[in-house]
Amino acid sequence: MAEMNDPANGVRGQNAMVATGHPLAARTAIDMLAAGGSAVDAAIAADAILGVVEPMATGIGGDLLAMLVEPDGRGTSYNGTGRAPAALTADILERLPNRRIPERHALSVTVPGAVRGWFDLHMRHGRLPMAQLLAPAVALAAGGFEVLPIAAREWALFEPIIKGDAAAAAMYRSGNAPRAGERFANPELAKVLQAIAADGPDTFYLGDAAQRAAAANQACGGVLSAGDFAAHRGDFGEPLRRSFRGLTMLECPPNTHGVAVLDALEELDALPLERDDPGTTLAMVQAVGRALAHAKETVADPAGNTVCTVVVDSDGLAVTLMSSIFKRFGSGIGVPGHGFVLQNRGFGFSEPGHINGPGPSKRAYHTVVPAAALKGGRFHCGFGVVGGAMQPQGHVQMMVRLAAWNEKLQAAIDAPRWRLEGAKQLAIEPGTPDRIARALRDAGYTDPEGAGELGGRSDFGGAQFVLRDADGSLLGGSDKRKDGLALGA
Repeated sequence: MAEMNDPANGVRGQNAMVATGHPLAARTAIDMLAAGGSAVDAAIAADAILGVVEPMATGIGGDLLAMLVEPDGRGTSYNGTGRAPAALTADILERLPNRRIPERHALSVTVPGAVRGWFDLHMRHGRLPMAQLLAPAVALAAGGFEVLPIAAREWALFEPIIKGDAAAAAMYRSGNAPRAGERFANPELAKVLQAIAADGPDTFYLGDAAQRAAAANQACGGVLSAGDFAAHRGDFGEPLRRSFRGLTMLECPPNTHGVAVLDALEELDALPLERDDPGTTLAMVQAVGRALAHAKETVADPAGNTVCTVVVDSDGLAVTLMSSIFKRFGSGIGVPGHGFVLQNRGFGFSEPGHINGPGPSKRAYHTVVPAAALKGGRFHCGFGVVGGAMQPQGHVQMMVRLAAWNEKLQAAIDAPRWRLEGAKQLAIEPGTPDRIARALRDAGYTDPEGAGELGGRSDFGGAQFVLRDADGSLLGGSDKRKDGLALGA
């Protein structure tokens, strides 16, 4: 049984652990483990639910990435990010303002990779039938669920994104967004998920969903085609690795900005990192700033919204699975009759000529970075920190707190954070000690209030974390900035 002896440490489980962004997803993941499923089975079931209950963050119109650590310590990353349309040619881009794809323009739509990702991961590590894994999500979409407070707040805040598209406005109740505690159902999505569960990924990538999605995008001025869906493939690969305080950090390679985490931690590993010295936090901010600037020039431009699930099963298989439609409600383009919106990951492209410049069938710079760490060659922790550009910054702050400062897990998650919004624009979360905030402001970092889509309401992310304790038990932590939960077994 799971127990919580010390709330600052998080939830403790002897055999398995789940940390994810919604209680229904967490409980379903535990149920899948109890039914004999693997960590990957549990994570897929949870992710499908998150796409139903947090439609502003993720869904089958978005992408999926994962970091896996097998019981013997072998790490594998999975890149399920979709590509730009094959028809996204140079002449189209030259007509855009500053030759950049606008944030929620029809040309920002890339192929969704999440559905293929579920099946690719399941092929390698699944035990239970996909129909069983997706059944809870189907039931919630068909029968409805109670909208939780943080999801309701974001739904209302970003309602203007969906009101401009008839399909999106209808499916997500534009003008009457569900409040906290109200019920919401998406029967059209339930039918699509049911078909995927019964007939596999081809029903999505080769069927009516692909054709309707392409038509919806083209009607708005995009160039996505059904052929782009048919051509989509995901990739397994080797994670990037770097040492920090005796741990081997595992991050996803490009097209993600996982390398920025490793560059910053490598710089910080050479420093004493005294917890109470404001200079330590300043050094962290500066290291992250340099790492992100390097990533911008060598990988791409950052931003977004995501969900994360971390599962470790009783056999020791661990997975950090993250999915996203990028900006909240993605492109805002709904697929009529199918209950989902298309992602706007193409906004992550730079201008033509840049290494991350847009092009036919090219993957954009991606903010989603599921991660893990090894200790002594075996799984130590799996984690993600959702929130676009907050993701690598959150990784660095969490690992300094845990590996350098030896903080307890839930306390480290709950601690106030900072977020770079620009080279010298730094949001500082309330609760940060005054001496640290003063040191950062004295160093020339200004408040970014009024900047960006959130209008200064900086998103300090949402961490999901599972850690192997010294006694072999598992600790789970879930961020109070989100609606999530950690459950152990």
